[in-house]
Amino acid sequence: MLRIRLRNRRTSHAYRTPSILVACLSALTLLSFGSSDAEAQAAAADTPYERVARSPDGIGKRYMGREIASVMGWEGAQWLERESRAREEQPALLLRELALVPGMTVADIGAGTGYYTWQLAKQVGPGGRVYAVDVQPEMISMLDSQMAKRGVRNVVSVLGSETAVKLPPASVDLAIMVDVYHELAYPSEVLDSVVDALKPGGRVVFVEYRAEDPAVAIKPLHKMSERQIRREATAHGLTWERSIGSLPIQHAIMFRKP
Repeated sequence: MLRIRLRNRRTSHAYRTPSILVACLSALTLLSFGSSDAEAQAAAADTPYERVARSPDGIGKRYMGREIASVMGWEGAQWLERESRAREEQPALLLRELALVPGMTVADIGAGTGYYTWQLAKQVGPGGRVYAVDVQPEMISMLDSQMAKRGVRNVVSVLGSETAVKLPPASVDLAIMVDVYHELAYPSEVLDSVVDALKPGGRVVFVEYRAEDPAVAIKPLHKMSERQIRREATAHGLTWERSIGSLPIQHAIMFRKP
């Protein structure tokens, strides 16, 4: 409530508050509050997200019909480098399907410790480049250390944000997200920034654990169906190109920027 404090003065009008002034101030206050409420309602209406009751593995935020999964923090980085991963995921199969060629520029979004980064860097060769993007400085530090140990020199680490990958516009031939997209707190904004970073005709690949397969022993929120991936990607103007179903427990869905 707006309050008007008058000083105690000895003039005859010291305690008078003109009725017109009070009316104007009251009207302004109501307009201000009404404007703030209207702006808040408009902002809520514009967001593509919905707040929901938080599940054990989610963040209590729904996007296009799914609850966004909790992100794995840098403290769990050892899991990314587990010895069994090569056998479980067979990354060589995925790399072969990507058909990368020397000289390409690739973006590894949510690169983590760089498990796929150095393998992508090997595919594009010394004349190519891999942008390794992550939002956790600790992950970036671990990735840089891994690249140094392996002698990989064509990787550029990039500290992104929750809403943007922070890559130059029209600079990337192919962007890939391996088991990452389902955890993005702002998938709509991030995907917009990925599309901006792609060259015309550039491709983006979503690699996710198959939600359609109950035999894939991964928590439900950390899996995605091809139908859901297609729904979200095409909403950002991407054109489906092909689906890669030859991986043991994941699928890779590829889209092209027009």
